[in-house]
Amino acid sequence: MKWASVLAEQARLVPALEQAANALLERLGQSPDLVMAFVSGHYRDHYARTTATLLTRLDGPLLLGCSAGGVIGAGRELEQQPAVALLGACLSGVQLRGFHLDDGAQARILAGLQDWPELLGVEATEQPAFVLLPEPYSCDASAYLHGLDGAYPEAPKIGGLASGGDGPGSQALFLNEHCHRSGLVGLALSGDLSVDTVVAQGCRPIGEPMFVTRAEGHMLLGLDGETPLTVLRRLVPQLPPRDRQLAGQALFLGIAMRGERREYRQGDFLIRNLVGLDPDSGALAVGGVPQENSVVQFHVRDARTSREDLEALLQPLRGSHPHGALLFSCLGRGAGLYGEPDHDSALLHQHLGPVPLGGFFCNGEIGPVHGTTFLHGYTSAFGLFRPRDHHSAEPQARNASTTPP
Repeated sequence: MKWASVLAEQARLVPALEQAANALLERLGQSPDLVMAFVSGHYRDHYARTTATLLTRLDGPLLLGCSAGGVIGAGRELEQQPAVALLGACLSGVQLRGFHLDDGAQARILAGLQDWPELLGVEATEQPAFVLLPEPYSCDASAYLHGLDGAYPEAPKIGGLASGGDGPGSQALFLNEHCHRSGLVGLALSGDLSVDTVVAQGCRPIGEPMFVTRAEGHMLLGLDGETPLTVLRRLVPQLPPRDRQLAGQALFLGIAMRGERREYRQGDFLIRNLVGLDPDSGALAVGGVPQENSVVQFHVRDARTSREDLEALLQPLRGSHPHGALLFSCLGRGAGLYGEPDHDSALLHQHLGPVPLGGFFCNGEIGPVHGTTFLHGYTSAFGLFRPRDHHSAEPQARNASTTPP
């Protein structure tokens, strides 16, 4: 197993693709089995040229990728300039199956009429891992994640919503020779491969955990028998000055993922946005569905908290020796959050060494929290790849691409 990550900065797309492809071949020393390509939105008028250019230069690997609001590769994160990032791999003993799910597949999934192994050509017994790249305007990503978790409960799933556009049809999804403008493209990997996931939500709790005593859909109506507004009016003045300021700028709700705990710590919660407040009823609208009798706690986020959260998640992985990595980071992170470029990439390399890392800045990030896969915001989600069995006898990676009818 060998991975390589490269970055190319050019004013025009095809020269950038050619430069990146040549650099990838030089790093790997052979044609890759898999290439993941992330192309900045500066090239949006020429996205369709991506697949043919790369497949020709790289001798026909399985190609997966999308347009991006910013690209990540070769230790750098480029957010405001034209660039192409490629992550390539030679994967002996790994089976690769690419797929595109369109409106028809989504309708069957939502209606409960679709069998996932039949749809993707992958059985749960193969112990697959998934990389998922949905188009944000045409795809119900959460419905796909719910279905995939049901069909493949043990499978790691990582990815991000394509970005780099400004409306329906302005993003691009790449799968082999095709450039799609809607749906979802994805990749199932099985065989001699293990995938660790890291989902850094970048928040820390304030106040105390509380029970949801009343909720209706997305509306949070009662916390420990009081309205959420009453709770906040009492909580915020008691906070230290820094947290008080953050509560007015970057306040979130954490929903506990393990309700049986006596103590809750940072990382025990799924972080959801607060999207509205009704001053008359004191209710909060939540970017999630809080359940009555569940445990929740308010959280805040800033650059220091985000850094500390990611460091705490990476620290236990020291010595895991990943061979390659993907990073799906929110458009709201990067230099805009940290005040410096390359922050999350540098932190990964600081803790895990010079791992080839590729990825992009997303419209939403996909990754698991306590065994369930969610669509996140303001998050960095990593997939870390290493061999499962160093003595695999499988001589070559096998590529397959599926577009369901």
